[in-house]
Amino acid sequence: MNEQYDPIPTNIITGFLGVGKTTAINSLLANKPKNEHWAILVNEFGQVGIDQEMMPTQDGLVVQELAGGCICCSLGLSLGITLHTLIEQTKPDRLIIEPTGIGHPEGIIDTLMGPNFEHRLDLRATICLLDPRCLTQGEIMDNEIFHDQLNLADVVLINKCDLAEQAQIEAATSSLNAMFPPKQYIGQTHKGRITLDLLDLVRNGQLKSQFPNAHQHHEHEHEHEHEHEHEHEHEHHDSTEPAPQAPIRKTGNGRGLYSCGWIFHRDDGFDYWALEKVLNDLTDIQRIKGVIRIGYAWVFYNRVNDEHDFDKVAYRRDSRIEIISKTEQDWGQIEKAMLACQAKS
Repeated sequence: MNEQYDPIPTNIITGFLGVGKTTAINSLLANKPKNEHWAILVNEFGQVGIDQEMMPTQDGLVVQELAGGCICCSLGLSLGITLHTLIEQTKPDRLIIEPTGIGHPEGIIDTLMGPNFEHRLDLRATICLLDPRCLTQGEIMDNEIFHDQLNLADVVLINKCDLAEQAQIEAATSSLNAMFPPKQYIGQTHKGRITLDLLDLVRNGQLKSQFPNAHQHHEHEHEHEHEHEHEHEHEHHDSTEPAPQAPIRKTGNGRGLYSCGWIFHRDDGFDYWALEKVLNDLTDIQRIKGVIRIGYAWVFYNRVNDEHDFDKVAYRRDSRIEIISKTEQDWGQIEKAMLACQAKS
């Protein structure tokens, strides 16, 4: 006899690269009811996976990651398999999906509403975060996926209001209020703060994609450079594990962007200020994220375009850095420069 389950409340949280989706999910997790078990599925365009490491370890929470592409296209088949496994193994009270910032929501919605999940999942409001400063950036305004993230959202939260000018916030609000069908909720926030009640708004099934084929314009290509050469000598090591001063490097490209991620050995520590200068000086950058060991402390480095900040984190496993750029970079030279920033023991 087939087991019967109550449909799992499910939300998609979208938004363009660097808008603050992971921070927003962390704000939700801070207020998660203690008696509820949540599952989070995180999708990263980059190769090594950092967003998952930025989420807390706590009772009643399982975080699953899909890195190395978009679940709307190149990882589309993996989405259904991963979702099925995640649901069967964890039986969550709530499911939240965070697509990559250059992912088109339509394919994900189609999967969640399709025959494999229509009786298992209760797809509720899709929430999109918007940095109002994007409205003055031509290359983002010309991006069809950016527009469809907004078109398919039931709720739009204008984020980073503490960094934006009032005129930018007002322009974003006016544009969102003019959209049809109208949004269920348009709000303003900073640091990705989302109230739990927004998760339970009912999805508007009338929302339509304006550019349904936007996510098919570029295919993804990914390479794994585990055994690339270094200027210095080191012993050969298992290609799935980094060695001291010999990180794993993984590259990929798609949607007109290039990515490279490094996983360093846990014993590799860095002079933060030297490494920060290397990362800040890179040009044509869309996004850089990193969890970096500096002595006995660890920090999270976060750069969006030309803005960056850093903060302490609880993560303690290894140092890892992910770069997403608008042009292909000399990854080997960047790696050499980062290794030169290692702290002397």
